[in-house]
Amino acid sequence: MEEAGDVVFRVDQQGQLLFASKRALALIGCSHDLQGEMLAAHVCDLDQPALQAALADVLQSLATKLVEIRIKTPELEIWHELRVSCYVNPQNLMELLIVGRDMSVQHATEERLRHMATHDALTELPNRLLLSDRIRMVIANARRSGQGFAVATVGLDGFKKVNDGLGHPVGDAVLRMAAARLRKTLRDSDTLARVGGDEFVAVLPGTSTEAQIKLVTGRLIATLQSPFEIDDHTIYVGASVGVSVYPQHAEDEVRLVALADAAMSRAKETGKARCVVYSQRNDGSAPEHDISLEAAMFQAVREGEFLLYYQPIVDAHTREIQGFETLMRWKHPTLGMVPPARFIPIAETNGLINLLGAWALKAASVQLKQFEEVAKRSLYISVNISPRQFRNDKFLDVLDDALAFSGLLGEQLVLEITEGTLMIDPVHAESILSKMAERKAKIAIDDFGTGYSSLAYLKRFPISVLKIDRTFIRDLPGSEKDGAICNAVLDLAKHLDLSVVAEGVETEEQLHYLEKRGCQRIQGYLTGKPMPANVAMAALKESTYAKVLPDELRQVHQ
Repeated sequence: MEEAGDVVFRVDQQGQLLFASKRALALIGCSHDLQGEMLAAHVCDLDQPALQAALADVLQSLATKLVEIRIKTPELEIWHELRVSCYVNPQNLMELLIVGRDMSVQHATEERLRHMATHDALTELPNRLLLSDRIRMVIANARRSGQGFAVATVGLDGFKKVNDGLGHPVGDAVLRMAAARLRKTLRDSDTLARVGGDEFVAVLPGTSTEAQIKLVTGRLIATLQSPFEIDDHTIYVGASVGVSVYPQHAEDEVRLVALADAAMSRAKETGKARCVVYSQRNDGSAPEHDISLEAAMFQAVREGEFLLYYQPIVDAHTREIQGFETLMRWKHPTLGMVPPARFIPIAETNGLINLLGAWALKAASVQLKQFEEVAKRSLYISVNISPRQFRNDKFLDVLDDALAFSGLLGEQLVLEITEGTLMIDPVHAESILSKMAERKAKIAIDDFGTGYSSLAYLKRFPISVLKIDRTFIRDLPGSEKDGAICNAVLDLAKHLDLSVVAEGVETEEQLHYLEKRGCQRIQGYLTGKPMPANVAMAALKESTYAKVLPDELRQVHQ
């Protein structure tokens, strides 16, 4: 009986001890026999009802029962699983046999797994899962008390340079130190979580007035402005803070965090090292992140709801189609055609743009082969590359796959990239663009003239095409300023040996103006709206572009 379990007891029907194993006595810390004492006296007070219920149940049902309780020891209380069964002794009396198994290791493992599921491994702070739970608790308390609270998103400024320049181990050390400083700055009643990368979220119960927010966020910013001494490095990062307030801005945890994050982005855009409290006036530049629409996007990928449309790019003189720009469309079963302005920013945020972009690049490359079979001549395809795609370390692999799968020559593929994307990290951009050029792919600057004003990158980067943004075309030929800008771009392109595509051409007057000044190619509703592939092939096959030709040129194409 001694070896039947970690602890073994025999008790009578009232729960009085008749026998305790040596290991049970050692665990409880008794040197004397426990006979006659109540077993419940050596069990945690909170678990005594469960023990008594188990004993009574076994006596009534005569069936074995398992119950988990904590046994008192001199130092602590230890979880045991007790297997309770009944038997008849030689005196024909019912007694209970209790065999216990130490559960402390299993409970510790379960607790460790719970901690891992709800805490960030690097900083030991709560993660997004636990953060949501804490915010819901604070919301419930706020509703009862009528007292508001704030959610503050803290983003480190310039953290990327630490990882890139000194390596991830040093970056991790900075994050751990930043977490410790922020935690020390806050009250015990506040919650600090790490939600990924270099971003933290603080939940501040009772902090809702402008003065309170200014005081707390000022301390948060100040604590991160001090240098971080790691190994032999002195590192300065700083922080930007965005704040949302319950219930003024939102009444659920998802929106509160999202709006605080939007305010933090605004703080970074407007100077960094500052705090911005969310305001709808300051949020006009970015569309609202629609959670339901985001969920529908993942469903759309599975259901094949995303489509590619193709807008002709034509020779400004002959009106002959030279190529197509690929444009992504989403045909939702109930919403209809969802505007790209609604779903592209969401895809960029959640990373889905990498999947969609890779599909678009490969599908468009294959489609061009079909266009060429119909046209009986060489064409090119132009594909937009998003900022997140361009920064993805797998982008060149995606490009190689598209070229290999389709059999396209590199020079038939034009990759459109905005000025802003290039200037986020010029060193990285130069490296990637050079490797793209090695594959003979052409690089076009999309919306030229609307981004960074520096023209140095035209010399630094291997660029082939400039696309004049529609904002400079719309008021031609009447606008002198737009005309001057277009003339300057065309003259610049001529001297740098770059091709030019004018976007948004909608009238004959605009086309003649641009053609007269040397613009080689145009794109716009005048010569073709974005169209499905089958319509584009019909346009190529039937030479429908001839319908927009001047009379003197139409005869050439008949």
